[in-house]
Parts: sequence; structure tokens; C-alpha cells
Amino acid sequence: IFKFLGAISVDLGQDRIKPYLPTILTPLYRELNSNYAEQDPTLKNLSQEIIELLKKLVGLEAFSLAFSSVQKQANQKRAVRKKQRALQTVANPDIAARRKLKRHKNKAETRKRKIESLRPMYKAKRHRSHALKDLAMVE
Repeated sequence: IFKFLGAISVDLGQDRIKPYLPTILTPLYRELNSNYAEQDPTLKNLSQEIIELLKKLVGLEAFSLAFSSVQKQANQKRAVRKKQRALQTVANPDIAARRKLKRHKNKAETRKRKIESLRPMYKAKRHRSHALKDLAMVE
């Protein structure tokens, strides 16, 4: 898709690409700023190359305006999601408690995996099932 976006950008030319610049930059920006563990470095390099191509194609000023608008929009979405998550903890404490228990359980499992990788002789105890009953609130 990134190659397609780059090809369309070159094909449309400088004047016709400007209205579509924020739409094109959104997935490129998302890929550049993602911090997933299993991220593909070739995608990051490709998105960087296409951004450089767009910068040369439309000029630095128009590119900067579009890029900053995409950046601002992404930050606003992130802030809205964070606010909704905070409101959900107040509105639905049982769901928040379940989510917290699940997060703690996953953290413990990760810690056990890390210990096992560092010390192969050590075997950590693990729960047999990951059912919803394990995540239920204990009274």
C-alpha cells in the first residue's frame, strides 16, 4: 500500500496531490511512530522514503503543514482514547478491575517467560487454563 501511495503521488504531480496529502500521510505517520514489538523495519524504511519523496514533490512548506495537521490529529485521538479509558474506570469499576487483573496476570506470565529464557534449568509454575473464571473478582 505504501508503494501504491508513492506511485499515486508521483503520478498525480505537485498540484493535484496537495488536497490528498493529509490522507496519504496518515498511514505513513502511524507506521513511523508505532512502537510494536513485532514491527517490520522494511515498512518503516519504506514509509521514510515515501515521506522524503513527498517532501521533495510538494515542497517543504506544504508538506510541513500537512504533516503537522496529521500529527495533531493523531495526538488528539490518543488523548480522547486516554480520557475515555479514564472515564471508564470511574463509570465501570468492575470492568476496570477485570482489565487490571488481566494486565497483572500477563505481566507475571511475561516475567516467568523471561526468567525461563535467562535460566533454562528453572521452570516457573504456570496456571493450566486461561479461562474467564481466572479473571473473575474474588470475594
